[in-house]
Amino acid sequence: HGGSSHLGSSHFGSSGYRELLSSLQRLPHPPPTSVMDPKKVVDGDEQKLHRIRITLTSRDVKSLEKVCEDLISGAKDQKLQVQGPVRLPTRVLNLTTRKAPCGEGTITWDRFEMRIHKRLIDLHSPSDVVKQITSINIEPGVEVEVTIADT
Repeated sequence: HGGSSHLGSSHFGSSGYRELLSSLQRLPHPPPTSVMDPKKVVDGDEQKLHRIRITLTSRDVKSLEKVCEDLISGAKDQKLQVQGPVRLPTRVLNLTTRKAPCGEGTITWDRFEMRIHKRLIDLHSPSDVVKQITSINIEPGVEVEVTIADT
């Protein structure tokens, strides 16, 4: 190879490359396709859809899963777009203590742990519909947190 470099060369001249770029910029862009309309007609009037995130936390998995199923089935009955339940990693809180109340005796330890399970459910719906969905009876020991993020 006789010392010539192919790095700076191009198939078009420098002006041809600029013409190609400017013609690419003039191409019409297709309209963005959305999965769901940002506005939904409910009872004849338009309402803005909100992105609503429901966070459920509990120590009992069965009751947590039951509340998740109830919420999702309620949302699907309303024909809402539902994502989830997203199962987040379980937090395990450990506590290790000595069994003996005084410092004497056999050195034995008690190990206690509390597992906190967490689920996320995302909805795209008007805010008044969420009140209907979350009005279901929620199992004892399940905490529900609703956050609304406008898109």
